[in-house]
Amino acid sequence: MADRYVDVLLAGGGMAAANCARTLREGGFEGSVLLCGREPEPPYNRPPCSKGYLQGSQTREDAYFRPAQWWDEQSIELLTRTSVLKLDTAERVAVLSTQESVSWDKALLATGANVRLLRVEGGHLDGIHYLRALGNADSIRADVADAEHVVLVGGSYIGTEVAASLTLLGKRCTILMQEDVTLSNGFGAQAGGFFQGVLEEHGVQIVGGDALARFEGSERVETVVTESGRELRADAVVIGAGAVPDVMLAKAAGLELGEKGGVRCSAGLETSAPGIFAAGDMCEYDSVLHGGPVRIEHWDVAFNHGRTAALNMMGRGVTHDVVPYFFSDLADWSSMEYVGPAYEWDEEVVRGSPADGEFSLWYLAAGRVAAALSVGRSDDLDHARRLITEHTDVSGRAAQLADPGSDLAAL
Repeated sequence: MADRYVDVLLAGGGMAAANCARTLREGGFEGSVLLCGREPEPPYNRPPCSKGYLQGSQTREDAYFRPAQWWDEQSIELLTRTSVLKLDTAERVAVLSTQESVSWDKALLATGANVRLLRVEGGHLDGIHYLRALGNADSIRADVADAEHVVLVGGSYIGTEVAASLTLLGKRCTILMQEDVTLSNGFGAQAGGFFQGVLEEHGVQIVGGDALARFEGSERVETVVTESGRELRADAVVIGAGAVPDVMLAKAAGLELGEKGGVRCSAGLETSAPGIFAAGDMCEYDSVLHGGPVRIEHWDVAFNHGRTAALNMMGRGVTHDVVPYFFSDLADWSSMEYVGPAYEWDEEVVRGSPADGEFSLWYLAAGRVAAALSVGRSDDLDHARRLITEHTDVSGRAAQLADPGSDLAAL
């Protein structure tokens, strides 16, 4: 016998679980809701970890999903520092890290992801950091207070955003990456080149086409050595090597896993066990937009997953058809917005002027819009969402896409 019963159990303390809880209440659900998160914080937005919060321009409370009193006002039980350790899908009973057992009717798994740790020589030295949570940002900001040279390992979101933030704080930053151009793995060399130019204009050194070999130092990191033999001075290091979906709970519970490393879900985000849904970084769902299973890591995706899961817990029978949205800020120098994602494309069309810092980049695959990136042209993304959702054929109309004066509504 379980110690107690709840109508809905939310396993995970991030944006997916938080927005699921909110949507349940806004949808009129009056049953009991329990949200368990392993972090000491209530649910919060993660982007400030590498941006405003790391820079010191935002407080912890600014990052929180809702003020502390909101949870009580909504009659949502929030347990921080609490994980779901075991999940019996047949008996519908969960065991928490507090050793309490809870039975439930519906459940959401939103356990997120863990940072990918690099197993390299010297990785144990002091001064080497990973960034995933607010606590990590606290450690980095405190540790680099007296540092002059900081090396960022990885040329994607974490590497570029943290380099910009720490440069604002007066640090001399170097990005070491395997790719030749920053952010090019996800957005291509044309977009990546623009952002690399922005970083370099503000003093960030880029070392591309090389890889990390080892860290050197006595007790604290002093040097980053690359595979080509280059030695980079480092008073501190921040590693952004991606994340690994946390599917330990789901796997132990016998839920089906997908080919992309996540928990296999239907288009409505229901797992192989009826009444159990998944959302966020560890959810691999049948996408009606992408034509197959996808797993997408981003806080905004998790946020919208939570809404879809909540609606289906209430029996609405909806499919998740929201076009994923991403954004990234490089301090106050430049920012981008992106809808997609495009995993493959055969044509890129530029609308506007990268030289002027205002443009959109359209990624086409087989004559259809697969994704679009905007710098200072947010309105273009509204049209991109429509074209992606409707699978509109834009073959032979690249000139219209490229002309800033053309009417995209006519496409």
